Amino acid sequence: MNSTVLPVLVLAGGPAVGKSATASGLAASLPRCAVIEVDDVRQLVRSGAAAPWEGEEGLRQQVLGVRNACALAREFTAAGVAVVVTDVVTPSTLALYRELLPGVVAMHLVAAPEEVRRRAGTRPVYLTDAQFAMLHAQDEENPPPADAQLDVTDVSLEVQVRMVRQAWLAAAAHGWTAPRHDHQNP
Repeated sequence: MNSTVLPVLVLAGGPAVGKSATASGLAASLPRCAVIEVDDVRQLVRSGAAAPWEGEEGLRQQVLGVRNACALAREFTAAGVAVVVTDVVTPSTLALYRELLPGVVAMHLVAAPEEVRRRAGTRPVYLTDAQFAMLHAQDEENPPPADAQLDVTDVSLEVQVRMVRQAWLAAAAHGWTAPRHDHQNP
């Protein structure tokens, strides 16, 4: 399938659920694909950086990260490059993605707590245990209204990539367009 017909894909979910690994697997399966890790975009702020849970400034920078990721995604798609965005998405940031990227497809990856802890143990640690637990609790208590939620607890990375790819291609093949949602400030 030609990558220019693919809608932007936002992979959401808590830390260590497999967003980045899935995005890399998807990119490897397409002729032209960019992966935008929103955490990397947010970390471009080197002086005065604030995490989303660090008050009003953290929320402003969270929104700025989404806006910048969307600007990158628009440029890549205009050049015919498929785009996968990874982010720990909230209902309000997903509304912003939908506003700025009409037709975006959002998939929410979830896994059992013991599985995400196991996965987290296989990679560098950037969050404290408390931050890791808080982000997963928020994701579980107030999940984003994604187009699909995939439980990836008992699947290999290969199967996870295949599940997401099939859903993404199906959305593109059916000319799927995301419903419009009113933007709410986080």
